[in-house]
Parts: sequence; C-alpha cells; structure tokens
Amino acid sequence: MSDSKAPKQSTRRGFLAGGGALALAGWLGGAPGIARAAAGRAKTAPAKDQEPFYGPHQGGILTPQQQNSYFAAFDLADTAKREDVIALLKAWTDAAGRLTRGQPARALSSQAHQAPLDSGEAVGLATARLTLTFGFGPGLFSKNGVDRYGLAARRPEALVDLPKFNGDQLVPEKSGGDLSIQACADDPQVAFHAVRQLAALADGVAAVRWAQTGFASGAPGGGTPRNLMGFKDGTNNPSPKDPALMSQFVWVGDEGGWMKGGSYLVARRIRIALEHWDKTELGFQQEVVGRYKDSGAPLGQQHEFEPLKLDAVDKDGNPVIPDTAHSRVASPQENDGARILRRAYSYNDGANFTAERWPPWRQGIEYDAGLFFLAYQRDPRTGFIRINKKLAAMDMMNQYITHVASAVFACPPGARPGGHIGETLFAGL
Repeated sequence: MSDSKAPKQSTRRGFLAGGGALALAGWLGGAPGIARAAAGRAKTAPAKDQEPFYGPHQGGILTPQQQNSYFAAFDLADTAKREDVIALLKAWTDAAGRLTRGQPARALSSQAHQAPLDSGEAVGLATARLTLTFGFGPGLFSKNGVDRYGLAARRPEALVDLPKFNGDQLVPEKSGGDLSIQACADDPQVAFHAVRQLAALADGVAAVRWAQTGFASGAPGGGTPRNLMGFKDGTNNPSPKDPALMSQFVWVGDEGGWMKGGSYLVARRIRIALEHWDKTELGFQQEVVGRYKDSGAPLGQQHEFEPLKLDAVDKDGNPVIPDTAHSRVASPQENDGARILRRAYSYNDGANFTAERWPPWRQGIEYDAGLFFLAYQRDPRTGFIRINKKLAAMDMMNQYITHVASAVFACPPGARPGGHIGETLFAGL
C-alpha cells in the first residue's frame, strides 16, 4: 500500500524509515514553558545521576541495581517489514540515548497545532540513573514457521524456547514477545515515562504485548535487597565487578557471532503465596531458604557472603542446610558450576482470586504479588534451564511459589555512537 493510501495512524512507519528519530520534531505542542523546563532538566542533570547508554555492552545488566523497573514485551505488527524493524531500532536507540541523558525522547518544539509528542510526566524529575535494555525474542527470527524478516538463519543457537518446567502455570498473554525493553531507574515515573515514549515511537510497527512493574529496596547505605518473603535476594550472584566472572557467565563470547558482547535474558513472573508464607514459623522459613532471615548468612554460619558449606551436618548427622533448601538446590555446586546474574524485582499487582496448589489448598482473594525474576547469562541452556530443572523438581520453596509467566530474549551488544541496537544482527543483510 502506498503512503498516500495509508491511514493517518500508520504514517509513523514511513516517517521512521525516512530517517529515524534524529529527524523527529515536536514536543509538548503549545507548551513552550514545559519544553523549556525539559531542556533545563537535560542541562542540569548531574553526571552522577546518569548511566551511559552507548558502549560495548548494554546498560541495565551490570549497572548497580536501581530501585524501580518497568519491563515491556512487544509484538511486531503482521504488516511490518524488515526496513520498518531497522528504522524502529534506530529510533529507539536515538531516543534511549536522549532519555538516559535526561532529555526528552524527541527534539523539542512548541507546535500548537499538533498533539504533544512527549507525555511530559518526567519534566522536572532527575534522570534517576535510568537505563534502557533491549532484547530480541524468538518471534523476531521466525513466527509460526514464517521467516518474516529474513533472519531465521541468524537466530542464535542459545536463544532456545524454554521447556515447560514442573509446576509451571504460565499465562500465554503474559509471556513471550518479539522485542523487549527494560527501563530501570531510581524513580518509577522516570522508568515508566521512558517505556511510554518508546512505545509511542513504535506505533504501527510494534505494540505492547505485556508489561510488568517492579521494585527493589536495598538496605540503608546499600546492601542486598530483600524480596517479599523477607529474605535477601541475590546474595550468591557472581560479582559484576569481576570481569573474568562476567566473561565466563554473562557475556556472550566468540561462539555467539553477532551476539558477542551481548547476554541472554530469562524473565519469569513468580507469584508467591504470601498468606501461606506469613503463617509459616521462622525456623521452617529458614530451612526452606537455607539462610538466616535476619543476616542472610547460610545456616550454620555468621555472615551473608560466606560460601555455602553443603557438607556440614548437625549433631545427629543431618545436613545443616537441608537437601531441598533453595540455596542448596540453586547453588553452583549442585548444578555443575552453572551461574547466572540475577537482577530480580519484587512486584505487587493488587489482589485477585487464586487457588493455592499446595496444602492447605486455600482458595480466595489473595495478594497478586511476588518476584519478577530476571537473570542474564551467557547461554540459557547451561544457565537458567539447567538450574531451574533441578529447582522445579526438588526445591522446598515450590510449595509457596508458582511461575505464571515466562519469556526469553537475546540482548545484543551495546550500541556505538552513530549506530543502533541490533546493528550487528542486520549487518550485511
């Protein structure tokens, strides 16, 4: 269909293909005062409040975890062409570079005759260490057996469809996606604003499939965040400050081809039966986790970051850390050395009807809350899949949790100035 026959709401595709976001103009039409305020925000945002967007790796992976997350998965339109996808990625890249510097997603102007092109809710707010991390789902490469964009042969071997794990109760409408964006910031409004602007740029090319908010509050002065079970979450992570560990477990190497320098993201929405958990005595809670609730130290030890002593036994010869304790079953020692970088957030989506799948099989209105599990790794086959197969079969925590949504994305290497996210994927095509 020619541009002259296209409906007004789909003209953005032609606009994107005609030059990407660098040519975008018009912001908060008819409100020059707000436009000036946004420009002032960009000029005065302190460097310590900003995280770099451009670089060899995407931000939001090794970045010290921010307090809030807004994650969105997108489906590409059936009518989208490869050139539309490339133009969208160019527009997203330029907008993300601007947003992470405290600027509006698009160039400023005050056109009274057009709708505002930025929603404006971040005007006057700090940049809040905003990061934007982009991912490519299996549907970008082929969908329902169709190679939509000539990319099927370039799907990485490591971008596998996750198997069905024991106990999964996945909701299809809250799972999967062709593209993903994770915005992380120390202000929830800044994170949402960023995704909202990027979604607007995708109009006519891609639409939001599902979204999930999250929060993570560390201890005063820093420290491991606690999840809604009240336990520290992420203690056993490989240190992001250790380049050798990151190269071994997080960043894709030469085997990944165009994905070298990227990482694979597994996202799982895990609902926790908080009402059931809150009635569980402290001693059993600690046996379930394998750690003390107050300090985060492994059972039988004093400090949070002491290594697990899985061979320790009590006076009766029983393991100090039970055989089915979460920390034991998830440990590298029990999974052939496998490690992943957890970057999870808690979520609270109100309350709704649920039926618990373990005794006492309570049914009724319960919190729709839990853990939005996010983990980056070099290869899901030797990372999350290996670990979660054992967790799904043996973890004592399963009597309190249910995996209700799932997705996997290839997060490409970072963008270079003047380039765009996914440039290595499309190079030479």
